[in-house]
This record gives sequence, C-alpha cells and structure tokens, in this order.
Amino acid sequence: MTSRFSRRSVLQTGLALGAAPLVAHPILSYGQGETPIKIGMHDPLTGTYAAEGDSEVRGAKMAVAEINAKGGVIGRKIELVVEDDNANAGLAAQKAHKMIEKDGCAMLMGAVSSATALSVSQVANQKGVVYMVTGGHTDPVTGSECHWTTFRICTTTYMLAAGLVNTLASKFGKKWYFITPDYAFGHTFQAAYAKILKSLGGTVLGNSLSPLGTTDFSSYLIKAQSTNPEVLILLVDGQDLVNCMKQAVQFGLQKKMPIGGGLSELEVLNALPREARLGWWTLEWYWNQPDTPHVKEWVASYRKAYPDGSYPSARTWFGYAGTHALALGAAKARSVEPAKLARALEGLELPPEIKLQPNKVYFRPQDHQLMSSEFPGEIIADGKYPDLFKVADIVPGDKTSLPVAETGCKLVYPST
Repeated sequence: MTSRFSRRSVLQTGLALGAAPLVAHPILSYGQGETPIKIGMHDPLTGTYAAEGDSEVRGAKMAVAEINAKGGVIGRKIELVVEDDNANAGLAAQKAHKMIEKDGCAMLMGAVSSATALSVSQVANQKGVVYMVTGGHTDPVTGSECHWTTFRICTTTYMLAAGLVNTLASKFGKKWYFITPDYAFGHTFQAAYAKILKSLGGTVLGNSLSPLGTTDFSSYLIKAQSTNPEVLILLVDGQDLVNCMKQAVQFGLQKKMPIGGGLSELEVLNALPREARLGWWTLEWYWNQPDTPHVKEWVASYRKAYPDGSYPSARTWFGYAGTHALALGAAKARSVEPAKLARALEGLELPPEIKLQPNKVYFRPQDHQLMSSEFPGEIIADGKYPDLFKVADIVPGDKTSLPVAETGCKLVYPST
C-alpha cells in the first residue's frame, strides 16, 4: 500500500495537504525558536489490528497537516511521533514511557486494543500527561478505571451494544449465542449485550471466548450451532472477524440463523469475501453521509492525501478527531500544561468540520467520554467497495451511553 504519507513513519512533522484545510483553529503565528508540540501516538501497525491502526494514524496525520497549515496551535507546530504497539498492552506501555521520557511528547493518543488503552492510560496518569484514547472501547477506560488525564474519542462497549440490541431482538428474536474476544474489550462488550438483552426478556444461550489472533473458529461455531440460537452474535473484530465470518459461511450458518455483532469496520467489510458480506452491525462513523456538512469535502481531502483507492473509515475519523480535539483544547487553554489542557477539554464540543456527523458531539465533563454517534445498519451483500453498508439510523451518544453515575468513574485531579 502506497500513499503520500509514510505508513510506518516514526516522526511526522508539518505535513501539508494539497487541498485547503477544512478546519481553522484559534492560532498564533509561529514564534521564533518555538519548539514543536509533540504528540505521541501508539497504534498497532502489525498484527491482527494493523489495518485499523494504520487508518487511525492516517487520520491523525491529516489533522496535523491541517493544523500546521493554519499556523499550528498557540504559536507552535505539531509533530506526531508514531510507535507500533502490535496491540500488546506491555509493549504499548513501554512505548508510552519512551515517547514521554525520551521523545519529549507533551500528549499521548492512540489505541485499537482496549488492553493497550488501559495500560497506556495508567502510564499517562502516573506521568501526568493527557492521553486521548482513539479506539479502545472497553467501558472501564472512562468508567471504573478513568483518570483525569484520559479522554476517549471512540464510543464505549455499552454504547456499541445499545445502538443495535433492540433492532436485532425485534427483527430476529431474543435467544442469542456469542463468540467473544477473550480480553478486556470482549468481556465488557458481551456483558453489555447480555445486560440489555436480558432487560428485554432475552436469553444468553452461551458465550465462547476466543483468544486474540484466532484463525480457527470451527469449535466455537459448532458449539454455537448446537444451541440453535435465534441470533449468532460475533463480537470479534479485525482479522479475527474476517476469519470467523469466512468459516461461518463455509459451515452454512447464515442459512440457519441471522448473524450480527456490535462493531464492524470499513476495513473489515472490505476484507470479507463477497459471500461473507452479510448481517447487522454497528459502525461508529461512515463515509457516505450526503446530508451532513463537510463530510464530502473531507472524504475528498482524504482521497487526495492517500491516492491508493481507499476511503476513510471510523478509525480514520478517530485519529483525525482526536488530534484536532487536543489542538482545540490547547488553543482554548492557551497551554499544553496537562491540568489546564484537561480542564479545557471537559465539555468541549467538536465543530461541524471536525465531528463530521449530524448529532452534537462533545466530551462529557464527568468522565471524559466523547458523546459520539452510532451508525447501526446492514452489510450490503452485493455491494462494491466502499459502498458496503446501509446505515439504518444515526443514534446520538446521549441516547446510548450509561449515565455517569452508573459508569463507576470518579475523576480526581491532583491538588494544586
């Protein structure tokens, strides 16, 4: 895969897109001798979630280009330091230490794996550095393990579940079997699904836990089939979901039961063979929103920056929105001092040219969770990339999120 931006670059400085920037930040002109503001980004550029990680980095680089083309933020350019975490929690923590202690990064961002989000969140809190989680969904990140230093762009596993459960239950029935990734993301995702399903009078027939990176799902699929579910729910993602769907179709399960899940991605839909493109899922952003301002222009800017035939995904938007949010917070605070930056981000509403969706999008002050939309819908069986998904609804984050009092989050700032 080629692009005008290096896929695996370690340091990204002062990029300039061919198209005019879409976003105008409150800025000052560059000061003489001002050092750049370094943002350290960790994402998986290898392994199961490599495609998703690459998309997040692409979005972040687009944002850096736009910000710097407008003069930077508080008179300083932005530099992006990118590290591959391989979706490994221990490695991600090591990279976080490196970016703070050796590279001099003032802020951190990134994550596809929830395990890496949790580990880096701990490092950021220990070091007193603001961390923008772009793609780790497990509830505790902005719930029971929240920190004043941590903010999150992607939605929670509960929000993902709440965006689709009612549709699946009303269309197909309430007896479900789950295949779930065996780590933090999967555990909280399945628990959220089960909680909402049971509140609707539904039944969990069983739940198979699959290790991240599983290639053979046959035993899980056979067990699921034996319970005769009304819906088979696949909570795996990335290449794991591609493998699982391929094998489900080989077994002919799609002829015996509806298949769905709480999260899919444009990267996954594109990787599925035509016969496995089926079922109901939730996306967290979609490129085709003809009635939403700025989306068409942003997609065009992406395609000019990356002329490889690809389209932006939710992951691209995560990286883009996360970077712009940090810059907006710094501009509002007129500082990158962590406590001032965190306070400035609380309640921050993303403007239309950054949120790129019709509903209000803002950081909830009490837990630092972005109230972003869900895009539930159905895979288009005979669709051609990138037109692979039919969005049934765009559900505001305020309608899918747990009340703050039920998240377990209690933010504690350091005493001054």
